[in-house]
Amino acid sequence: MSRPTAKRGPGRAEGRLNWWEAPAWGRLSGVDHIFTIEEARQLLPEVRSRAEDLVTVRADLVEIRQALSDGSPSPLGGLAEAKALEARMSELLGWFPASGIELKGLAPLLIDFPAVLDGEPVLLCWLEGEAQLGWYHKASHGFAGRRRIPS
Repeated sequence: MSRPTAKRGPGRAEGRLNWWEAPAWGRLSGVDHIFTIEEARQLLPEVRSRAEDLVTVRADLVEIRQALSDGSPSPLGGLAEAKALEARMSELLGWFPASGIELKGLAPLLIDFPAVLDGEPVLLCWLEGEAQLGWYHKASHGFAGRRRIPS
């Protein structure tokens, strides 16, 4: 049986598949970690802490970029500060995939933890502002297919 070709994109190594693209007969390819619900929930305090930092950096960067675009001063600084914020944002964003977490959206921040629920590959889904990890969806269903994680 031949293996499907990998999608190209940032952080995608040649020949690697998105985990949901793995053949049904095989293991989940291209995923560094499959989370249990408990593991993902234990990691959530760190996720929320980094998300808070990211939200602040994101807002500051938007404000400085707008001021630069308008040619007006910003109390947050100018081009040098914008470049420093961009570097900080890149650092913060890099933590998620390095931890096995998929970053799906930046504003609002939306992340997925690859997991298996009832023998099916799913994504445990967390959206900026949510107090806990309480949702999942199948990869093919996306955000609109979110369901509560069963108790």
